[in-house]
Parts: sequence; C-alpha cells; structure tokens
Amino acid sequence: MKKANFKALLPIGVFLVLYLGLGIIFEYVMKISMGFYNIPIVVVFLIALIVACMQNKGISLDEKIGLMSKGIGDKNIVTMLFIFLLAGAFVGVLGRSSAESVAYFVLSFIPAQYSVLVLFVVSAFVSLAMGTSVGTITLIAPISIAVANASGFAPELCLGIVVGGAMFGDNLSFISDTTIAACNGQGCQMKDKFRENFGIALPAALATIVLLLIRTLGSNVGEAVVEEYNLVQIIPYLLVLAGGIIGINVFIVLIVGIISGAIIMLATGATVPTDILSNMGSGVSGMFETAMVAILVAAICALIEEYGGFAALLQLIKKVFRGKRGGQLGMGLLVGAMDIATANNTVAIVMANPIAKEMAENYDISPKKAASLLDTFSCIFQGILPYGAQMLVALSVAAELGTGITAFDLIPNLIYPMMLLISSLIFIFIIPEKKQRG
Repeated sequence: MKKANFKALLPIGVFLVLYLGLGIIFEYVMKISMGFYNIPIVVVFLIALIVACMQNKGISLDEKIGLMSKGIGDKNIVTMLFIFLLAGAFVGVLGRSSAESVAYFVLSFIPAQYSVLVLFVVSAFVSLAMGTSVGTITLIAPISIAVANASGFAPELCLGIVVGGAMFGDNLSFISDTTIAACNGQGCQMKDKFRENFGIALPAALATIVLLLIRTLGSNVGEAVVEEYNLVQIIPYLLVLAGGIIGINVFIVLIVGIISGAIIMLATGATVPTDILSNMGSGVSGMFETAMVAILVAAICALIEEYGGFAALLQLIKKVFRGKRGGQLGMGLLVGAMDIATANNTVAIVMANPIAKEMAENYDISPKKAASLLDTFSCIFQGILPYGAQMLVALSVAAELGTGITAFDLIPNLIYPMMLLISSLIFIFIIPEKKQRG
C-alpha cells in the first residue's frame, strides 16, 4: 500500500466538478433536453487524465505512461473491453422486434387486470436478455402507455413499473455493461456474481409483484393490448441467458448468441443479409464510448494508486465504516455517490472498482459479493435519479405520446428500486453471515 496522499484524488474531483457542474447547467439552466448526455464524457475524462499526468513531478512522463499502460493492459480491463464489443454486436443483430414480441405475447393471453404486473415481468425479462435498461425502456415504454390508455391504469404507474423492471435486468444480465464492469473489476466469474446477486434481487422482485397485486386487484379495467409477435426471435436471448447461468465461457455464449440471432433474424425475414453486418457494427459502435471510458479510467486509476490516492481514500473509509458489514455498506454508498455524480451506473462502477477491490481485501469481502454490491447499489441509485438516462428516456417517450408525466410523478411508482434497496440492507445487516453465500 502506497503512502496516503489525498491530493492524488484531484483528477476524480476535476471530473466530478466538470461533469456534474456542466450537467446541471445544461439540464436546468440552459434547459437542454437530456443535458447530462450532451456532455462528451470521454473528453471530461481526458481532461482528468491530463490533470493526473501533471501531478507528482518526481515521476517522469515516460514512467507515467508506463504506469498507465500497465493499468490499461490489466487482464480484467482487456477482458471487459472484448465482452463489451461482443455484447454490442449481439444486441445489434437482434434489434427491437424480438423484445416487442415478448411483451405482446404475454399481454395477449393475460387478463387486462394483470397488465401492470405483466409490464414488470416483461421489462425484467427483456432487460435480463438484452442487458440494457435504457434499451428496454425505449422498447417497452410506448407499450406501457398503450396499456395504460386501454386498461385505465395510471400511465405513471405503468411507466414507473417498466423503469423498475428494466433495472432488474440491468443488475443481473450477463451481457449488461454493469455486470461486465463489476465482475471484471473485482475478478470474479459472472455466474458466481449472478448467484450472489440473485439472492438480493429475487426477494425485491417478489415484493414488487405482491405490492402490485395489492395495488391493482379489484380495479376497473378496460381492454387488453393485442399486437403481432414472433416468439422464435427470443431464442438467442434464452440461449445466452441459459449459457451464462450454466457457467459456459462468456465469449462462447455471446458468439453462439450472435450466430443464432443472425440465422433466426434472416430465417424469419426480420432482416436481410446485407444488413446483418451493419447492424452488428451499429451495436459495437454503441459500446465505443463505454469502452473508451473504461480505458481512460484504468489509466487515471493507475496513476492515482501510484500517487497514494486510493490509500488515502481507504484510510478515510476505514475510519467511518467499521467491520465487514460496515465495509459492505461503505462499498455500496461509494458507488452510489459516484453514480449521483456521473448519472451513469457503468461509469460509477468503473470508477469505484479499484477502490472497492482494496476495500474487499481489507474488509474480507469476497470478489463475487463485492461485484454484487457494486452492481446492485449502482442500479438502485441509477433507477431513481431524476436526471439519469433511464428516467429521461421514459419521460421523453411519455411526452411524445401526449402524457404530462414528470419525474416527481414517476418516482413514487419506482417500486422495484425501493424494494431492491430494502433487500440489500437486509442482506447486509440482518441475514446472519453464515447464511450469506460467499
């Protein structure tokens, strides 16, 4: 462990001030739609990296480049980058029609009075299969408004349930960028993290279902929403999900998903041969920013660690959070604070990873538990942020469809993130340690 040096944390401070400050100005002063997402996060991280390189005159620039190279070349970082690209290609091949098929299939045979519950289950499954909460909300939010109009349920309830369901899969999916970042950052297998995480997420999901049944049963409802669907298109998602749970190497799982997806999309006429590669390219391109952020953060963190920044932060955390359970809470709040500052749960995990790894060693927290806590708490915070991408996308869809829903209308209906927080705290503080796996 290096000598503690709080000045070494300056690059993180520069990033947070620039990103959070500009985001607030863009979103709330200049009234720019999706203001936080108009800020080039890669450029802000590049500025932070330059600040890191200007620190510590006792180390030459050439030595600093060597340190950054080691950080970027870490096995976990390289693995993460390749998985990001394959996951992007997989999602690009399948597109949106297969996700919509799942929703319309379930809605076609479930009574209208259970349609809100269906929206939650469908959103959870689609996000678990696709690995993206924003993509799930983009696809299912218009369906939720149609369900609200047809059934008579409040549109803010239907839309809030979709956001919550989307965070379920974001937290658990094998191809979610948060899962990839957390597992590779902590050095654990995805299947181990999934099993650890499932023990927290499943009770939260079941509690959400019970609360939805209590809230919606006995309501006067109208008609169900019926549209065309093609269930064959969900087979690649099921293959990826099953392969991940079984424990097959993630690269093999994703390659099988891409190949099976391409064959099925061609066979069903959902796409043409000339579009397959371009769709894969679009999916991969969608991961470029996330990949660049991972590279830049790895470089910045390598310098901060060498300068003693992580030693200083860990020293502070150990004074505030005592014992193994305190360490777990501290880890969750650390990634939550990063998420509040960045409004991006993947970036929050990537930034928190090296500090959390040190914490895991000091507090005797297993890698799978550390990865689970990072992913879970980042999704809790991201799921309720008024300026997070998930919330902004949901509200933009609602506005396009003529509803006057605001973030404050939506937040009370974000049942799943609230249940996930309660479940996480129970997992940390109430369940005896011997009953926790890992």
